[in-house]
Amino acid sequence: MTAAQKETRGFQTEAKQLLHLMIHSLYSNKEIFLRELVSNASDAADKLRFEALKNDALFENDSELKIRVSFDKDAKTVTISDNGIGMSRDEVIEHLGTIAKSGTAQFLENLSGDEQKDSHLIGQFGVGFYSAFIVAKQVEVFTRRAGAAASEGVHWSCDGEAEYVVETVEKESRGTEIVLHLKDDSADFADGWRLRSVIKKYSDHISIPVVMQKDPMPAPEGEEPQEPAEPEDEVVNTATALWTRSRSDVSEEEYKEFYKHISHDYSDPMKWSHNRVEGKLDYTSLLFLPSKAPFDLYNRDGNRGVKLYVQRTFIMDDAEQFLPLYLRFIKGVVDSNDLSLNVSREILQKDPNIDSMRAALTKRVLDMLEKLAKNDAETYQEFWNEFGQVLKEGPAEDYANREKIAKLLRFASTHTNEAKQDQSLESYIERMKEGQDTIYYVAAENFNTAKSSPHLEVFRKKGIEVLILSDRVDEWLMGHLMEFDGKKFQDVAKGSLDLGDMDTEEEKKAQEESEKEMASLLERSKECLKDSVEEVRITHRLTDSPACLVVGDHDMGAQMRRMLEQAGQKVPESKPILELNPEHPLVKKLDQEPDEDRFADLITILFDQANLAEGGSLTDPATYVQRLNKLLLELSN
Repeated sequence: MTAAQKETRGFQTEAKQLLHLMIHSLYSNKEIFLRELVSNASDAADKLRFEALKNDALFENDSELKIRVSFDKDAKTVTISDNGIGMSRDEVIEHLGTIAKSGTAQFLENLSGDEQKDSHLIGQFGVGFYSAFIVAKQVEVFTRRAGAAASEGVHWSCDGEAEYVVETVEKESRGTEIVLHLKDDSADFADGWRLRSVIKKYSDHISIPVVMQKDPMPAPEGEEPQEPAEPEDEVVNTATALWTRSRSDVSEEEYKEFYKHISHDYSDPMKWSHNRVEGKLDYTSLLFLPSKAPFDLYNRDGNRGVKLYVQRTFIMDDAEQFLPLYLRFIKGVVDSNDLSLNVSREILQKDPNIDSMRAALTKRVLDMLEKLAKNDAETYQEFWNEFGQVLKEGPAEDYANREKIAKLLRFASTHTNEAKQDQSLESYIERMKEGQDTIYYVAAENFNTAKSSPHLEVFRKKGIEVLILSDRVDEWLMGHLMEFDGKKFQDVAKGSLDLGDMDTEEEKKAQEESEKEMASLLERSKECLKDSVEEVRITHRLTDSPACLVVGDHDMGAQMRRMLEQAGQKVPESKPILELNPEHPLVKKLDQEPDEDRFADLITILFDQANLAEGGSLTDPATYVQRLNKLLLELSN
């Protein structure tokens, strides 16, 4: 055998780290190795069936797809084999020596070193082939891709350390055979009863038959056991596509294990919806709501979508055309009787039936979430904590369902003054003051900045609730969520504040008089700050602070502007508006200041402080400090 046919290779760094974590963090649930390897074998059978639609010769005169599980108690081995698509040498190196998942490095950075916490992170990443090393001290893989010559078989071997060996071997049959050499503390898996019970528990729903050799019948007492002339096989699982069965025939545990099969998640799903549609369109859907967010949830370009089947034949993973991007966390299966077996992603994008199915499936997910929010607020809050930021992308992407999505949104607010996002828009409206016809909100880059914003002062004084927005997506969300239940949204830091009937006639009259009395102050301030502000005016929103900054009605908010600038994006030029509180002692003293240079220093300090109060940054911090020190020295003399 030549050196080219056999080589020792090192693992990709990420694969090595994940392998170590797998071995040390999931030891408490060893059984999952069998679920994962049987699931992979099922996927391999599905992929062969799909490729064989165009090339029937790939079946190699063996179209009866199945998965075989066997064991050798004396040798302490368990073997899982399939006659699915198999792998070429390059595919073995790609799939077993590397982890081709976007965001892997970021995922590994999040690991804490706490095995219990990290095991949950692993579930979000996906367990897969590496779970074999939970029970095995050595793993061997023998595989040949369907359609390749017998001489192109591949043998892969690894003891779970830094390296693996790959070599070319003869393999008559297509597919993959995985041999696990069990660790001493996992030798109990080399047992027929144990393996059958694990398969029934985790893989009963697999649509491909999982077969094992029948245990010999016990001999009558006093007689020697008779070996059967030929070993007999039996199918261990139900071997029927779970989604084709009636909901009443599927147990809760079967739904949970099927979810883990299609998602490779370690946790149970939070909720699911199983539905059959007949009529103009004929399809079945089984959609799952995960309980934990995947590690790459915020990667909008990552793999997403449901598994697509046509007439029970697997077509593709990650069929993203059936659900919008803001529902990318949903996992599941769609099985259509109307689509062609030769359907492709390009065809899916142009088929009008797909648009109808997408609309119906989107509505089904939103209805499932609405029902969960109504019937189990505590569980819905758990969902929101995991997926709320992604759902906030919905109003911008799905105009038709904007109102339904808005009902599902949750926010922090001054009602509780806590960072927890647990207030719905419906509950906000129920608490609105008499005469209030607007939903008010304040946005900032973090909760504490938003909660402490001077713009909230008049609202606290009048007992008017304000939503507190601090997620990066929030200002973008509000740009597309114009109203809810007939009530318009108003950013308290944008434009002129008009509280309508909630301001008394006396308050309105006092405001008008203040504007007249302070006309000279406003003119002087505007002249000093002409390069920094669009306008200087009297405020109606402050009670304690001397000044605040607001933006024009149609200008970009401060939070969005800072976020785009940090990302290196070009933002439209605009200047803020400085509002002064005429009742504040500093402003009154400022109005009486005769020295123009000193006046310029004072008004500039107020402007910079208003900027800082909003979470902004100073363009010239050194000059700000000099002005402030100068003022402090004057006060101390």
